[in-house]
Order: sequence, then structure tokens, then C-alpha cells
Amino acid sequence: MDQDFRVKLLEFVKLALIEDVGEGDHTSLSTIGKSKGGEAKLLVKEYGLIAGVDVALEIFNHIDSSLQVEVFIKDGSRVVYGDIILIVRGNIHSILKAERLVLNVMQRMSGIATRTATYVDLLKETNTKVLDTRKTTPLLRFLEKQAVKIGGGENHRFGLYDMILIKDNHVDYAGGIPNAVQNATIYKKDFGIDIPIEVEVRNFEELNQVLACKGVDRVMFDNFTPEDVKKAVKLVDGQLTTEASGGITLDTIKDYALAGVDYVSVGALTHSVKSLDLSLKAKLI
Repeated sequence: MDQDFRVKLLEFVKLALIEDVGEGDHTSLSTIGKSKGGEAKLLVKEYGLIAGVDVALEIFNHIDSSLQVEVFIKDGSRVVYGDIILIVRGNIHSILKAERLVLNVMQRMSGIATRTATYVDLLKETNTKVLDTRKTTPLLRFLEKQAVKIGGGENHRFGLYDMILIKDNHVDYAGGIPNAVQNATIYKKDFGIDIPIEVEVRNFEELNQVLACKGVDRVMFDNFTPEDVKKAVKLVDGQLTTEASGGITLDTIKDYALAGVDYVSVGALTHSVKSLDLSLKAKLI
């Protein structure tokens, strides 16, 4: 876990606890003595791929550094019903304060990692990589993109600041692809910005315009059929990195990979994923 990720995580945990705990966990405070100790097992309730264990450790530590956590299953591991991911021991109030935040984060991340692994597994015999998108939950993007990596996928740009991605609206507003690319290259030079330029194309006419431009690093084939992607990849002929995007499903992703594209981006990795069912089972000690 790098420092930038940890800083984002700790800020997230602070805000999440304010949202959830507020002035205090009145249920625990009113029913359980403050000094009581206990343990809880984090249990798997369905098949999947686990993500968020390292994040859970940071959450437990932030809430109460005296909590002792024994980890049995690490991030990226495949699990089945009944598996025990970890056991946390210590103050019951601290365990209960962490419970919902840990579960919410791990269930969401594990669902994304599981979905990503399903796509990645289909491309094992190809050279094509699976990419995520910016179709993420606001302020949870860093966790969701981390889950994609744990599932075997790769991250596209994190936000609007680390890549120039010229899409259809940019093209239309700029007055065409040549104008948009020229403006972007001048902007990079004027501000000393060293980030790649990618251009989305909707048809072969736009693709030929991109190939005639200087300064482009990657081209995205938007809503192309696998057959058209194959033709487009041949036309690019290694001049640019290639990416296919738009409505790609588990049923079609391998067809796109076999067309020779370098990357396939899939919004469904994060925008509509089902969380993995996990639970925290308490026990007095």
C-alpha cells in the first residue's frame, strides 16, 4: 500500500466514521460494558475473489490500534462459502464500530475483484488486457480501482488530470479531431505537462484522421464490432496503442481480444457490480 493510497484511505475512514458513528454508537454503549473483550470472525458466504483485506487492517488499526487481527486469507485469493478471512480480537466496542465499515468496503471491493477476474480469465490465452473506467462511486474510486487490480485487471486513467482523453463531445466542441489534437499538443507544451493523449473514434473516417495527427499515443474504438476492430487494428499497424470500448460483455470480450486489440475497457467492472456476501460473527472471550 503506497503512501498516497494510505492518505486517501485514512481521510475516507475519518469521514465514514463521522457518517456512521456520529456522536456515538448508542446501541453498543447502552448494552455492553466499555471494557468487555471479544472476538469476531469475518466469514465468506458465497464463492468469489477477496479484496480489501489490507484496507480492513488499516480500518481496524485506525479505530483501535490495540485490536489484534489474525489474517488467514489474503487479497486476491479465491474463496468459498464458510471460509474465514480473518479473526479480530479486542475491545467489543471497537470491533462493532469497525464492523459495518469493514464489511461495506470489503464486500464492494470483493464484488469488483470477482467480476474483474471473470473477465480476465476469459482472456488468458490472448495478449489483451482488461481496463476499468471512470464509472465509479464518487470518492470511492481509489478503492474500486484497487479492487480491479486485485482482480487481475489494469487501471485506465484515474481522473481527468492524468490523461488527455479526447472523446466525442470534445471532438464536436473543438470542431473536429485535427483541431482537438492540435490544441491538446499545444496545451501540453505550453504547460509542460507530460501525460498521454488518447482519442476516441466512432468510425473509420475518424480513425484515419487520428492516424494523420502527430502526438497521439492511443486510439479508442468506440462501439466498433469485433470485425471492425480487427480491420482497425490492422490499419493502425502498431503505430498507436489500441483500445476497444462500448457495451463489451462477457459474451463478446474474447471476440474483441482475438481481433488483436491491446486493451478492452469495461465500465461494468465497477458501475453495476454485485457485492460479495460477507459477515462478521461475534464471540465473547
